[in-house]
Amino acid sequence: MIDLFEVSRIFNAGKPNQFTALDRVSLTINRGELTILKGPSGSGKTTLLSLIGCMGRPTSGRIRLNGIKTSFMPAAEASQELDISSLPERFLTEIRRNNFGFIFQQFNLVRGISVLENVMLPAYPGGEKFDTFRSRALTLLDNFGISQKSATRVELLSGGEMQRVAIARALINQPEVIIADEPTAHLDSKLSIEFMKLITGFRQAGKTVIIASHDPIVYGEPLADRVIEMRDGQMVTGQS
Repeated sequence: MIDLFEVSRIFNAGKPNQFTALDRVSLTINRGELTILKGPSGSGKTTLLSLIGCMGRPTSGRIRLNGIKTSFMPAAEASQELDISSLPERFLTEIRRNNFGFIFQQFNLVRGISVLENVMLPAYPGGEKFDTFRSRALTLLDNFGISQKSATRVELLSGGEMQRVAIARALINQPEVIIADEPTAHLDSKLSIEFMKLITGFRQAGKTVIIASHDPIVYGEPLADRVIEMRDGQMVTGQS
């Protein structure tokens, strides 16, 4: 589903402070797999996630996605690979919105508005009927056991509740791929274990899940299909 070929990402190229965040990474992630990237800060995990999730472009190398949802790609070609390495930003934005759900370590919830409003936010640009995605958001909140907090402002929630809202928001557009960057960084061990139970449930439901973490609770997950160790922008173990 996701193929990377000799992908590098260099910041400030040609300047004294040039930095290679990723160095010729090749990787294949199959549909329905749970892949975990482990390694210390600065190892390249977050940069790799951002490129896979269409939040940036590689300096060199190719990234190809298979079976994605777009409006600019004929339906007959939906099962074919699409090279996203040099696509214009407007195309990357659409691919990102329609195919990926993101869970961040800071949650990135919008303060001052309700839980329900936060979950619905990513669905507004899609042009879907309001009642349709509102109903879906309420169902997600119910699935995660926080429907009773739907009208509550997010800043009044506990850390575990915020995490569940962030997961519900990531799922509102029914993505095939879930990307999580250090999702347990601000959770205690109990909540981290609870989070991993939710994530493995998505994997068992056929979602493709990619997590970057240096938390042993995450990379020690027995249901992970693969744990890839990264260091200095390269894959040390777990290469495909």
